[in-house]
Amino acid sequence: MTLEEKVRKVEEIILSRSPLIVAYSGGVDSTCLLALASRAAGDQVLGAIADSPSLPRAALRQALDVASQFGARIEIVNTAEFENEDYLANPPNRCYFCKAELFSCLEKIARDRGFQAIAYGENADDRDDLRPGSRAAAEFHVLAPLKEAGLTKADVREISRSLGLPTHDAPAQPCLSSRIPHGTRVTGDALSLVERGEEVVRSLGFKIFRVRYLAGPPLTAKVQVSPAEAAFLAGTTEAIDAGLKSAGFDSVIIDPDGYR
Repeated sequence: MTLEEKVRKVEEIILSRSPLIVAYSGGVDSTCLLALASRAAGDQVLGAIADSPSLPRAALRQALDVASQFGARIEIVNTAEFENEDYLANPPNRCYFCKAELFSCLEKIARDRGFQAIAYGENADDRDDLRPGSRAAAEFHVLAPLKEAGLTKADVREISRSLGLPTHDAPAQPCLSSRIPHGTRVTGDALSLVERGEEVVRSLGFKIFRVRYLAGPPLTAKVQVSPAEAAFLAGTTEAIDAGLKSAGFDSVIIDPDGYR
């Protein structure tokens, strides 16, 4: 199928199952899906963004701003994965418990308000065996219109570019819990520290990076910068070190392998 045919397929899926809820995170895929759905079905589509300690405040503000640019209906849904010990224990399938909580909340909203379906932004490149959230989506019968239409990540970026979405070239931004190694307990304090640390690195001009939380002792920030931006490290290492220690870390490591 051509890209235009794939887009029409997405719109057909949306229209056939409207009114529906789109699980919206502000990332590349869910933004593209919400924009296409809103264009096709208007007020029959509700974008629902999950809010919890794992979502940076800046990311929430940005997601709301982007959705307003194309007139999507948005509702913030407070999720309770931090009340689930299976999530807090931070196993390799942590994302399953997060998505299951989200879809459970959205399922209730759909049932109470008469929405036919829930959709989320999985694309055709996403492999189910590497995405525990896909298991939760299957259990809750959540639609994946982008994937069903055969849209790859590159397709999604191209469509986003044509729609004028600012996310068309945005890097992946998984939740803050992803900065904590599996097996290390997820806490609100740890996520707040990571969020402050990443704001420090971002303020120095870096765009694609991670601040990993290593519990220690000492409590260590492992900074990974994309190879494309590694050249800027030489002049900022001292500022990164000072800023992260001021944020609350005891020690700072710059990962020589960078972030990929």
